[in-house]
Amino acid sequence: MNLETKYPYYLANKPEQPNADLEVIDKFTGQVATRVAQADAKAIDRGIAAAVAAAEPMARLAPYERRAVLQHCVERFRELQDELAYSLCVEAGKPIRDSRGEVARLIDTFDYAAAEALRIGGEVLNLEISARARGYAGMTKRVPIGACSFISPFNFPLNLAAHKIAPAIAAGCPFVLKPASRTPIGALLIGEILAETDLPPGAFSILPCHRDGADLFTIDERLKLLSFTGSPSVGWDLKARAGKKKVILELGGNAACIVDADADVADAVSRLVTGAFYQSGQSCISVQRILVHDSIYDELRERLVAATKSLKMGDPKLEETFIGPMIAESEAKRLDEWIQASVKAGAKLLCGGKREGAMLQATLLENVPRDQPLCAKEAFGPVAILDRFSDFDAALDEVNDSVFGLQAGLFTRDIYKIQRAWDRLEVGGVVIGDVPSWRVDNMPYGGVKDSGLGREGVRYAMEDMTEPRLLVIRTPQN
Repeated sequence: MNLETKYPYYLANKPEQPNADLEVIDKFTGQVATRVAQADAKAIDRGIAAAVAAAEPMARLAPYERRAVLQHCVERFRELQDELAYSLCVEAGKPIRDSRGEVARLIDTFDYAAAEALRIGGEVLNLEISARARGYAGMTKRVPIGACSFISPFNFPLNLAAHKIAPAIAAGCPFVLKPASRTPIGALLIGEILAETDLPPGAFSILPCHRDGADLFTIDERLKLLSFTGSPSVGWDLKARAGKKKVILELGGNAACIVDADADVADAVSRLVTGAFYQSGQSCISVQRILVHDSIYDELRERLVAATKSLKMGDPKLEETFIGPMIAESEAKRLDEWIQASVKAGAKLLCGGKREGAMLQATLLENVPRDQPLCAKEAFGPVAILDRFSDFDAALDEVNDSVFGLQAGLFTRDIYKIQRAWDRLEVGGVVIGDVPSWRVDNMPYGGVKDSGLGREGVRYAMEDMTEPRLLVIRTPQN
């Protein structure tokens, strides 16, 4: 990426470069890395109109044709792995090793969607549930919902865009996508590859724009579904303004992880470090609250502090870097203020806590009061807090003492405690023997409470992008 490179947006399958108004900043250097075409309201309106016109031809695509589009993308992503990873490293500040991991997930997501494109089916219904229904048979099929609107976030610019784009193609839905204005390159590279395929005209538009110019993605009544991934405050506001369309929200969290007395401490520490500080904690399922049984608390704290101090912070382009910059200096400053407020309120700083520009050290605290933002809100950065417990059920209650409910982790070998946690925890998913930050791309992923509505994961997203259509057949009875 260099200053001479200019990226077009994609409007009705075609690249357009009306301007280069949107600057993309190298998150480590703070310098302009490249510039991108920025869509205005007229371009967005044209993209929506094109998607609406493409609804019928998209729905007519045979499953094998949808699969072919997705398989083409998989092949091209594999060819462009290095370019995709490098652009992600620059635009998001994501360490290069993690950037390669996200590219691998992008490939997985499209590859799985290619398989799911052939599995869209229905069911045969036995309608003869009483005498009056004798001779009636029913069956259902799933049909595409129509034109969809997608808004993707900055923290996984490739794979979270993929979790909207790939299911839409597999389901036969045209779409307009607004990538995060801070990290638009990944989605535009996906658009470049989609433009090589035989998708019907208008099947996709990828239109970077600032938030204040994106109202049409939400309020336009021609759109049948809005899928948003981002902050809770923005997501719930969009839902309130979305009108009659279906709304899917994947929002934030302050994920908790319980480490019980029978856990393998070394293994738990290894996973907690990754879960809390991977990509500088900028994940909605980053480990934020760690509840540790009294009997192993001191040992785990000592090991976890040592492991956290050993993490290398610096240039994300270097192989050895684990902690890169946060997405913006303003976000690092906000989190630094939360840390200082917790310490003033009585928390103990165990390690880290220093900031330089957008770089914030991996930070651990203990005894953070529950009303502090570091405990009650979503940190979305390289910070985790430790606390003790002696009663397992009380620990479950503490996990539930949150406005969020995305995922939770539990380290234990006790099957009865596992079942109790699965029954009682108010979250979208419970991960045993690992951190809540773990995700694979075919599982149902999403939360409850302020963490959102609906589920991602290719097959589950496809269910939202299609609807059942019933056929009833009467056979006259002699």
